[in-house]
Amino acid sequence: MLNRGIRGATTVLANEEADILNGTEKLLEQIIAENNLNAEDVTSVWITVTPDLDAAFPARAIRAFDGWDLVPLMCATEIPVQGALPKCIRLLLHVNTTKSQSEINHVYLNEARKLRPDLSKS
Repeated sequence: MLNRGIRGATTVLANEEADILNGTEKLLEQIIAENNLNAEDVTSVWITVTPDLDAAFPARAIRAFDGWDLVPLMCATEIPVQGALPKCIRLLLHVNTTKSQSEINHVYLNEARKLRPDLSKS
């Protein structure tokens, strides 16, 4: 087993609690589905949001998944770079897997597809 990173990002329409939590939930669901993950595979998750999203901690959405309440989570605000994609949530999951780097499915949803079109399969 190796520890690999799985990237994901999405955008939401508004700085509202429901949008942030729903966006995070949909992103994690897609990452889980595309990589056949369960909570026991995950060693930690880093979550970042752009500075314009402060209505909720996205980690709340992840903790609500069955079995994910013990996975270490960390929320942070991204560096406010001029021209950055607004209202963006990013996840970096550290997972134990037998997959090679090229077998990992990174997930980019909504406007976040623009961030890494080379990795965006969703």
